[in-house]
Amino acid sequence: MLKRMFVAPDPGRVRLRFASRAVLGIGLAVAVCGLAGHSLMAAIIGGLAALLALFTVTDTTVRGQAVTTALLPVVGFPVLALAAGLHDVPVARDIAFLAVMGIGVYARRWGPRGHSLGVFAFMTFFITQFLHAEWRQLPELYAAVLLSLLASSTVRFGLWCYERRLPTAAPPVPPAGKGLARATTRQAVQATLGGAFALLLGQMVSGERWYWAVGATWWVFVNTTSRGETLVRGFRRLLGTLLGIAAGFVLVVPLNGAAVPSAVLVAISVFGIFFTAAVSYTWMMLSVTVLASSLYGLIGVLTGDLLVLRLAETGVGALGAVLAVLLVLPITTHATTHGWIERALRCVHACTAEAAARLAGSTDADPAHRVTELEALLGRVRLSVAPLVHPLCPLRARKQRALEVLALLDACAHEVRGLASVAGDPEASHDARLAAACWRVEAAVEALTAPGAAAEVAGAHGDLPQAAVAEPALAHLHSLERTLAALAAPLQGTRRAPLIGA
Repeated sequence: MLKRMFVAPDPGRVRLRFASRAVLGIGLAVAVCGLAGHSLMAAIIGGLAALLALFTVTDTTVRGQAVTTALLPVVGFPVLALAAGLHDVPVARDIAFLAVMGIGVYARRWGPRGHSLGVFAFMTFFITQFLHAEWRQLPELYAAVLLSLLASSTVRFGLWCYERRLPTAAPPVPPAGKGLARATTRQAVQATLGGAFALLLGQMVSGERWYWAVGATWWVFVNTTSRGETLVRGFRRLLGTLLGIAAGFVLVVPLNGAAVPSAVLVAISVFGIFFTAAVSYTWMMLSVTVLASSLYGLIGVLTGDLLVLRLAETGVGALGAVLAVLLVLPITTHATTHGWIERALRCVHACTAEAAARLAGSTDADPAHRVTELEALLGRVRLSVAPLVHPLCPLRARKQRALEVLALLDACAHEVRGLASVAGDPEASHDARLAAACWRVEAAVEALTAPGAAAEVAGAHGDLPQAAVAEPALAHLHSLERTLAALAAPLQGTRRAPLIGA
């Protein structure tokens, strides 16, 4: 985990900028709420609204991000009012919470915007339970949320909009295929039933902090598709929470709610959430737990017993998610792995085609755009095979093949990045052999994604040149061909348990 956090590559320092901007945006949001004379509760809700806006809004364009951010209060305010008005009606409150949960997951079928609005709706209900906000406080809370979103948006879209200088890429949408066409519907049912289990058992554990169990179930489902992904995420959430509670005993409890050091710890936790989210869910959950502990300290209710209760409720929520994905409309790890690897391989070919077109003189070709898309797809591949490469995975043969596939796909990405860099050089000249090499790459991708074509791939590339090629673009293409040829064996492996093509 330490290696993934501190050694993981950060091209263009995007993660560093993402985390630093979050601290600045959320800090400004809380400061604005304080200057407006809002209560501590309103400032906390405003700060959390800013955090969600900066973290979950992931539209591909800056304009799209701004529109989604503007829509957050549209879904958040009615949910806030509903949650605040149902504190004294437990049965109706529980049904409403589960309904918001199911709808929030179902909304993912509408892409990044649906995902962001679904998360914001669920977390608004959750935060209302967390702070026990009441109906009479709604005007102040609405004002705090609006001020906070305005402040964080000023930072994101005005003061530090680094996305304007980055190549855009379509987000990796779950591929179509058997078991995946209705993935959002399946997950909505799973999340609702898992949440119902967590709610009931969580209330048995604590009638006051039961919502932590429901929240744990929710976040286990976020950004996962298959049964294996959800199981691994549940384990990592529990581990991260355990480590965060240990950190809470050491760092947060001794502060006894002191304002200045608690605020500093909140800022550090926010940075940790944003900086580690892309590389380690365990570290992110550690940061989330320290943040929650610090907020409890600020409102004067933090105790050691409360931290232990948080761990117990998280375990209940993770158990609810695990039971749901195992027993209710399960989506297999193989189904998602097949789809994501195939998408990544086809993107490799698209990258080479764009680079070749650019070298041929086309001004419309944009290999950098495809490289960004490939990086996102490889992230999804890593997530989909995470159950196979987990230390506790008992399937040693498939684990070894999955590790080999990841290494070779990373090698493909390295060659594609090099090819795109060469294509971006205005002095690079076109070589007629580039087209032939790109055709061979396309043939290799087609063979890899066709059922039972391992022998065909190996045979088609058995005579590839092994010596270094003088022209940089051709050197990258020949290395890419060899890597694709090497992928045939681990991808299609044995007929009993292939990673792709079955």
